[in-house]
Amino acid sequence: MKVRTRGCAAVLALGACLGTAAPAHAGYLEDAGWGSLTVLTNVIYMPAKITYAVLGGLTGGIAFALTGGDLKTAETVWVTSMGGTYVVTPRMLQGEDPIAFAGTPGGDENTGSTADTGTTQPLHEQTLGTGSEPPG
Repeated sequence: MKVRTRGCAAVLALGACLGTAAPAHAGYLEDAGWGSLTVLTNVIYMPAKITYAVLGGLTGGIAFALTGGDLKTAETVWVTSMGGTYVVTPRMLQGEDPIAFAGTPGGDENTGSTADTGTTQPLHEQTLGTGSEPPG
């Protein structure tokens, strides 16, 4: 009888532990799906973007030479082709962040733009390891 009582107690204890255990994160399959889709997207997107940037760099150099050293023309080609997004993130695929295949000429390089509002917000340099922003 003692063995049976101990067995019942063990089963009840196990049942209580399993019944009160916190459920696993319900979205882990969704996160894995978005991660997998991001990797597959970058397999195609990154080589295309890098090819576009390299060809734009060469084209800007040719434009610089053919215009007699007009830097503004060359910079317009360079910023358009070399600017933009090089790596797609899950937030971009979900529509939370914008994807910019090409850069925007005439933009200030110290600002980041938001796609929906068209306003710009300054970017802040952050020191690694401290988690704080420098003054200024």
